[in-house]
Amino acid sequence: MEWLNYHHLLYFWVVAREGSIARASQELRLAQPTISGQIRALEEALGEKLFVRSGRHLVLTEVGRVVYRYADDIFSLGRELLDTVKGRPTGRPLRFVVGIADALPKLIAHRLLEPALDLEEPVRMVCREDKAERLIAELALHNLDMVITDAPLGSGMKIKAYSHLLGECGISFFAAPSIALDTRRPFPGFLDGAPFLLPAEGTTLRRSLEQWFESERVRPRIVGEFDDSALLKVFGQAGAGVLVAPSVIEKEIQNQYDLRVVGHTEAVKERFYAITGERKIKNPATNAVASAARKNIFG
Repeated sequence: MEWLNYHHLLYFWVVAREGSIARASQELRLAQPTISGQIRALEEALGEKLFVRSGRHLVLTEVGRVVYRYADDIFSLGRELLDTVKGRPTGRPLRFVVGIADALPKLIAHRLLEPALDLEEPVRMVCREDKAERLIAELALHNLDMVITDAPLGSGMKIKAYSHLLGECGISFFAAPSIALDTRRPFPGFLDGAPFLLPAEGTTLRRSLEQWFESERVRPRIVGEFDDSALLKVFGQAGAGVLVAPSVIEKEIQNQYDLRVVGHTEAVKERFYAITGERKIKNPATNAVASAARKNIFG
């Protein structure tokens, strides 16, 4: 395997930037013959001339200009690496890669993640949606900065990750105006026999709802089950059945889907977690999400 000597590349880069070996020797605090020798060694390794002399100045050859562009990128990334590790601001947007559990309502995901885009430092957010287990596996491989889900990390998952509770709230029941509910019976009694849209089996909300139905002795008529919470709401908007969602997004659901609130309970709690690879949150975007959730959304 061929190796590039980065010391040689650094001396070349400084000479190209300064325009002469004399000025480069002052910046690098090295003797001019030493720098000249290092550049000759780089030219021999590459098999190409990098400079030609023009009067008292050195001018880059065509290959020299190509090598300089690469060197500029390499050493710029090196500075960014040091800045990132030491917590200093960099010139590039902070890349923030988030995994969103597919069971999570999209409106909740938006509310939780929005504060990351309000940081003074520019942020480039990358959102990936999948099953929570697969996302947490990606987190363990350092492919994600954070996973947002509705359940804490399971005790059976043997990976180094930590669950940070962002907040909790009750749930609200919604229906399209076209659904005729027997509201002569007080809530939740009128849900007995009413058409109902459920989240998919295996989700935390589904299990909690089924337990609540049993405790309240109501049996809705299940007309649909959905993996995608957004699709479930579209069916609800069309009048297919009653649906539930976290109470903190009540207004958004009413406005976006033209649904009305027909009931509310605090007996069923929706909880939201940020799963990260660090016990104490250091990533500024993750910290912005957690702080805003606790103070502004669920506070």
